[in-house]
Amino acid sequence: MQIINNPNPSEWAELLTRPVFEAEFLQSAVKNILNRVRTSGDQALIDFNLKFDQAVTHNLSVTQEEITSAIAQVETSLKDAIRKAADNIHKFHKAQERATLEVETMPGVTCWRKSVAIPNVGIYIPGGTAPLFSTVLMLGIPASIAGCNEIVLCTPPGKDGTIHPAILFAADLVGVTKIYKTGGAQAVAAMAYGTETVPKVDKIFGPGNQYVTEAKQQVSLEGIAIDMPAGPSELAIIADETAEPAFIASDLLSQAEHGNDSQVILICTDEAQVAKVNRALDEQLASLPRKEMAGKSLQNSKAIIVPDLTIAVALSNAYAPEHLIICTKEAETVAEEIVNAGSVFIGDLTPESAGDYASGTNHTLPTNGAARAYSGVSLDSFTKQITYQKIDQAGLKSLGPAIEEMAAAEQLEAHKRAVTIRLEKIGR
Repeated sequence: MQIINNPNPSEWAELLTRPVFEAEFLQSAVKNILNRVRTSGDQALIDFNLKFDQAVTHNLSVTQEEITSAIAQVETSLKDAIRKAADNIHKFHKAQERATLEVETMPGVTCWRKSVAIPNVGIYIPGGTAPLFSTVLMLGIPASIAGCNEIVLCTPPGKDGTIHPAILFAADLVGVTKIYKTGGAQAVAAMAYGTETVPKVDKIFGPGNQYVTEAKQQVSLEGIAIDMPAGPSELAIIADETAEPAFIASDLLSQAEHGNDSQVILICTDEAQVAKVNRALDEQLASLPRKEMAGKSLQNSKAIIVPDLTIAVALSNAYAPEHLIICTKEAETVAEEIVNAGSVFIGDLTPESAGDYASGTNHTLPTNGAARAYSGVSLDSFTKQITYQKIDQAGLKSLGPAIEEMAAAEQLEAHKRAVTIRLEKIGR
């Protein structure tokens, strides 16, 4: 990790820049993929499976036989772990259900707001170097609780043309049965436009690499709803001299191993602590199966030494990380000062991987600074809020004149007449 000591606030923006591909190339490459899928449908998906995943796929749909076979391949211990995580995720998201809000704003005028499920949703599950079966739980469970009619799952196949067994077990567990073998930007295109096999959806969910994120953003410009900008994973840690260096190193590496374009940031008030963390990083990195990938990610990462926790919080809020771990004295008090973060993990014994898997919160979170304005996925993400109003005679007689006056002032005569004609019918 690059070490920066007490940078001037004027340097923060440049210091906290995320690693990105050359924008023009990325946009052009994704646009071409979207157009291919739009015009060639299933054949484009089959061709891209071969090109990007070296997978030969004759049938894009996952069959019930494949699901049954996959379930049998998953170890009992992993099944039990997935079930425990699913139970916690279900509890946390079920508790987010809202009662219909009804208010009589004045006598005879009643307004209410009700949650209605988005009918058809698509969930993208990253595969490739790390098949994220946990994301099936994070997206499939709230979609199911919300009552979405159709849940479409897309995930890249392995070189043998099959889907990772744990992904299929998790999908079966949460009741997702429409599963398709396609990944990357092309999967986003398939769900956005529909193909001969993959249904078109109303909203697309799921994290992914920069191609997936760019594809989601491009289709959103065409009227397809997306959950949020959720690209390469990132983590910030605020630490002081009381933190455990080995814990910090393990958390930094847990995000760094996601991919070459992941980024981790350590914001620390103690220079000696940073040196200890760097030694722990070297020790732990050496034994990681994905050490080459994690090592490349660390090249994009920084340890920033600041004079106090006030500056540390300000720097973190400027970065607006996807994940934020706070390992300091009175960590809960520090957490109260955080205004920009996707998800916060408080104290030495709360690793970020708990939220990734099983604590109950959702791990589909805004990245690349989007946490300044976006929330992570929740039950609300799978619903829309519809407002209703009902007015009786007394209500219209009381409210109508105000509507007429306002419509006339805005020179919208038809708006005014819509009220006037009713008042004349019922008698002012």
